[in-house]
Amino acid sequence: MTAELRALNARFIHNFITNDVPGHDAILHEDFICISPAGLRISRADYLEEWADGFDPARIPYFDYRDEKIDVFGDTALLRSTNKSVRVRDGVEITGMTMYTDVYVRRDGVWKCIQAQITPVQPAHYPPDETIVKKYVRGMAQP
Repeated sequence: MTAELRALNARFIHNFITNDVPGHDAILHEDFICISPAGLRISRADYLEEWADGFDPARIPYFDYRDEKIDVFGDTALLRSTNKSVRVRDGVEITGMTMYTDVYVRRDGVWKCIQAQITPVQPAHYPPDETIVKKYVRGMAQP
């Protein structure tokens, strides 16, 4: 079960890196909602619209996910991990991390993400590089 959820998390991230809206739509629950770092509730439709061009390797030359933790409670799972990104704004590289909690529910044997919540992480709490699960440089997965 945990392996299946790890694979879903990897797919979630891959969908972001490749701007794969149909692939991402397939893993979202029909009642999905996203809570942004600012506390804004983003509808499924608006979220998927943003997903279409959310990743641009020129704006995000480095991205990883790390410190993955999965807990399963019957037909509900909490999947938590942290993203590190380097983003280019006005020619300046800015490094930051956000922690996300994705809530999955299992119906008829299929896990679907019903909520994603993203929280900024302060530098004092950055998980170490040893916890990196996968990283991308200019949109390309690294070995």
